Formats: sequence, structure tokens, C-alpha cells
Amino acid sequence: MAKKSGSGSFGKVFFGFLLGVAVVALGLFVYLKFGPLPVAVSDAPLPFEKEVVKLPLNARIDRETKTAPFAISEDVFESGAHVYRAQCAACHGTPGHDVAYAKYMFPSAPQLWKKHGNKGVVGVSDDEAGETYWKVANGIRLSGMPSYSHVLSDAEMWQVSLLLKNADKELPGPVTQILSSTTP
Repeated sequence: MAKKSGSGSFGKVFFGFLLGVAVVALGLFVYLKFGPLPVAVSDAPLPFEKEVVKLPLNARIDRETKTAPFAISEDVFESGAHVYRAQCAACHGTPGHDVAYAKYMFPSAPQLWKKHGNKGVVGVSDDEAGETYWKVANGIRLSGMPSYSHVLSDAEMWQVSLLLKNADKELPGPVTQILSSTTP
């Protein structure tokens, strides 16, 4: 009597698939539990770690970006400078004064008054103010950047965002004085 070859081989393939999934899951658990995962700030990042985080972050910011409810002015910059000194300078520095420990954070806190990249962009001045506002309001998971939506008013978040958008331009004297003062 001839055996049906189809039903027996399907069961073996299915069992092999389940066994493969179980082995991979077990291996992943063992690696996470006992493996040398990069959890210290000084550890090298996982392959493609920055790219994996940037893709959904940028997509969400693009979907939710708003436009500033007011225009730039010296008053806006002065108010933004006061907010910046009190809430941002401890990690992101001030003009001419980087924060030494910021480079040892993971990821490191960008110094927002310093030129970076090939084009010499200052801080986040190449980002739209709405993008900076989103980051200030919502924070960025796994980066150390907190959400300020329950700390600052909407106007204050816009003031600091508009100030940072213009960090590559010459700012009025009073604004520079506020940013360079030693007390918040």
C-alpha cells in the first residue's frame, strides 16, 4: 500500500518551523540575559541604532510639526534666552561655553551654540522652529531629552525654539548678555 507523502511532510515542516522559532527565541533571551549588551554610556552603540531611532522620530515630527504662533523679535529672543538659561543651558551649553559632561552622556547632548558638520551649522539652526518645538514639548525617548510640555508654557517653548532657530545669526546685545550671564 502506498503512503500519502503530502500530510507527513507538512507536519515535519511545521514542527521544524516551530522548533526554529523556539530556538531563536531562546537564543535571544539568553543573549539579552547574559550577553554583553551595550548598556553603559561608554559602550559602542548597536549596529544601526541611530538609524533605527531616527526613522520613526523624523516621521512623527514631520506629521506633527506646527508653525510658530508669533514672529521673531528682540522680546521673543530675550524671553527665549531666559528660558534657555534656566532650562537648557545645563546640558546644551551657552555661546562659547560647552558643558564638559555632555559629551559623556549617551547619546551626547548637542552643544546648541557650537558649529558642527561640514556646513558649520550652529546647534539646531538648520532645523525648522516647529521641529525644535516638537522636541522641546515632547522630549525624545532613550536620549535624555525630557518633555517640557508640563514645565514650560506653549509660548515659552516657542520662544526658546525661535531663539535656537536663529542661533547662527547675530543676536541683540541684551540676548547675548542673558545667555552669557553666570546665573540663570
